[in-house]
Amino acid sequence: MQGEREELEEGDEEYEYDTPTIPARVAFRRFWPLTRGLRKWLLVVWVCTILAALAETEAILLFGDLTDNALREGSLAAFWAPAVKWLGVAVVGAIVAYAGNSLAAWATERFVMRLRERVFDHVQQLPPHFFQRHRQGDLLSRLTSDVEAIETMVVSGLVGAASAAFSAIFYAAAAFWLRWDLAAATFVLAPLFWLAARRFSGSIKDVSREGRVADGAITSVVEESLGNIVLTQAYDRRDAERRRLGEEANAWFRASVRSTRLNEAYEQLVTVIETVCVLAVIGIGAWEISTGRMTLGQLLAFAAFLGYLYPPVRGLAQLGLTITAATAGAERLIEILDVRPSVTDPRRVADPPGRPDGTVEVRDVSFRYPGADRQALEGLSFSVHPGELVIITGPSGAGKSTVSKLLLRFYDPDAGEVLLDGVPVRDFPLARLREYLTLLPQETLVLHDTVRANIACGRPGASDQAIEEAARAADAHDFVVRLPEGYDTKIDPGSARLSGGQLQRLAIARAILRDAPVLVL
Repeated sequence: MQGEREELEEGDEEYEYDTPTIPARVAFRRFWPLTRGLRKWLLVVWVCTILAALAETEAILLFGDLTDNALREGSLAAFWAPAVKWLGVAVVGAIVAYAGNSLAAWATERFVMRLRERVFDHVQQLPPHFFQRHRQGDLLSRLTSDVEAIETMVVSGLVGAASAAFSAIFYAAAAFWLRWDLAAATFVLAPLFWLAARRFSGSIKDVSREGRVADGAITSVVEESLGNIVLTQAYDRRDAERRRLGEEANAWFRASVRSTRLNEAYEQLVTVIETVCVLAVIGIGAWEISTGRMTLGQLLAFAAFLGYLYPPVRGLAQLGLTITAATAGAERLIEILDVRPSVTDPRRVADPPGRPDGTVEVRDVSFRYPGADRQALEGLSFSVHPGELVIITGPSGAGKSTVSKLLLRFYDPDAGEVLLDGVPVRDFPLARLREYLTLLPQETLVLHDTVRANIACGRPGASDQAIEEAARAADAHDFVVRLPEGYDTKIDPGSARLSGGQLQRLAIARAILRDAPVLVL
C-alpha cells in the first residue's frame, strides 16, 4: 500500500543500512570458511606452483650452461645434452602448470558458486522493507561483480600470492647462488615495490568502492526503466530516463577514469624501478666480466633470473592493490549478510498436528514497521472460520497489506498474537506455515517459464490433470489451449502473448492448485 510505503520511508534515515569499512584481513577471515572442502585441492595447486617455479629455475640455469659451453665456443657437441634437458624440463613444467591452472580455475568457480548461493539464500530470507531500501540493480551487482571480487581475494589471491612468493624465493636463491654479492647489491631496491604499492593502496580502495556503487546504480536505472517501459512510453519519459542514466553513468565514468589513472601510474612507476634494477645489474656485471670474475653466461643467467624475479615481486605488490580493491566488494556483501531476517523458525518444533482446518484469529495485534514513527496496526482483532469470506477494507495506509504480511510471518507483531487453529503462527516452521496459507498479492507475479510451470509452482510435482483442473477453475484453460504451444508456451511478466487479466488468471490458478486451508487475496 502506498501509505505503508510512506511509513517505511519516513524512518529510513534512522535505520539506513550502512556499508561497513573493514580491513582486508577481516574480510578474508569472514569468507575463508567457504573454502572448506576445497583446501586440499588448493594445496595441490600450490604444489604444482612450486614444481613449475623449480622447472623455470632449472631452465634458466641450463640457459647459462648453453651460453658458456655451446654458444660462446660454437660447439654443437656441447649443445645436445643441455638442450635435451632443457626441453624435458620445459615439457614437465608445462604439464604441471597446466594441471595447476586447470585445478585452480575449478576451485575458484566452485567458491564463486558456493558464495553466490549463500548470499542469494540469505537475501531471500530478508524482510520486505529491506528490498524497499535497496534498489534491485544494486543487489544484482552485489550478487555478481562483488562476489567475483571476493573470490579474487580469498582464492585467486591466495593462489597468486603462493605462486609469486615461491617463484620469487627460487629465483632469488638461484641469483644468490650465482653471485651473492651482485644479488645483494640489486635486491636493495626491492622494497621500492612495496613502498609503491603502499602509496597507492588507499586511493585504489576508495575509487573501487565508488565504482562498484556507481555500477550498481547504473544497473538499477536500466532495470527500473525496462521494468516500467509502459510508463516510460505512455508519459514520454525518455529524456528523463536518459538523464537518470547519464547522472549515474557520469559517476561511474569518473570513478573508472580515476581507477585507470591510479593503476597506470603505479604500473609506470614500477617499470621505472625495474629499469633501474636491470641497468644496475648490467653495469655491475660488465665490470665483473672485465675483471674476469664472471662469465657472459653467468651474467645472462643472472639477468634472466632478475627478469623472472621482478614480475612475481611486482605481482605480490599488485596483488595487494587488487585485494585492497576487492575489499570494497567484500564490504558491500558483508553489509547484506549482517542484516538479520525479521522472523526465524522456532527453536523447538512440535510434532506436526496435521493439516489445519483454517481457523484464523488475529488477537489484539499491534505492529510498527522498522524505522516508522507510527503504528501500522494497533489493537486489531478479528477471526475467520473455515468456509467464511472476510473482507478487510480501509483507506490507503490503513494496514490491509500489513495483515497479510503478519499472517504469512513476513513479520511478527509487536504485541498480540496471530493464530492458526488456535496455534500461534510463530510456533510453526516457516515452510509448513506457508503451505497452509496461500497469498495472491495485488501485483501479478509471473515466472519466465512455461504456462504449466507458472501454475505448477503453486504445488511442485502436481500432475498435468491437476494443473488443467486448476486452470479451468480460474477460467484460464480456454485461452491457454489457444496459445501456440498450449501449456508449454513460454511467458514472462511482459509477455505480449497474454493480457494483464489473463496473467492474473494464471496466478489465480496457481493459488487454486496449492489448495491451502487459508487463501489471502
